[in-house]
Amino acid sequence: MCGRTALTAKPEDLREIFGLTEEPPIVPHYNVTPSQPLAVVRVVRGATGRKLESLRWGLVPFWADDPKMGHRLALARVETVATSPAFRDAVRKHRCLVVVDGFYEWKREGKSKSQPFFFHRPDGAPFALAGVWDRWVSKDGEVVESCAILTQPARPPVDAVHDRMPLVLERAVWDRWLDRNDQDLPSLLAPRDAELVSYSVSPYVNDPKHDDAGCVKPFAPGQTSLF
Repeated sequence: MCGRTALTAKPEDLREIFGLTEEPPIVPHYNVTPSQPLAVVRVVRGATGRKLESLRWGLVPFWADDPKMGHRLALARVETVATSPAFRDAVRKHRCLVVVDGFYEWKREGKSKSQPFFFHRPDGAPFALAGVWDRWVSKDGEVVESCAILTQPARPPVDAVHDRMPLVLERAVWDRWLDRNDQDLPSLLAPRDAELVSYSVSPYVNDPKHDDAGCVKPFAPGQTSLF
């Protein structure tokens, strides 16, 4: 599903990996939740290259009456994103790369207990999730730029924990995803495998107020929490 992400990479590494025009002024976050800012890479019309910017997580379509609509639009399914009224314009005109070090999923264990897992690249490098964004302007001139993460049916190793996962984009497809002239959506939205590994983390991450290294610390189920 992907309801939480983390990004703690150094700005200089992000500039090199994502081909940014400048080093981004970014602060490490270990537990990003919907409604908070997500780091995204996009090419805005008139710009000369890729920029990393922070957009509110939870897409507010340009036509929305109320920005609160974004609270229920943090995720978009690849199966319906091209036809959904909330996302169909964004996936054609406003695609972005959501930059993360990793994301969290919860494995249901019994009726009321879930074990969180952190998924990341084997080398620990930041990577890109498929995202879409939009720009909403109120009658009073308030501007909200927001985004959503695309999800697909889970593939290994995520399928052992959850039935959905974010659409992870390999570097070879980044240019196509950011190119609004590329409208081969069936190809771009095709579910794909991802080079990921995972480990269990503490229920400490369950609290959205927690945003420190304790969120990603390995934790064996049954271990006594230190938090």
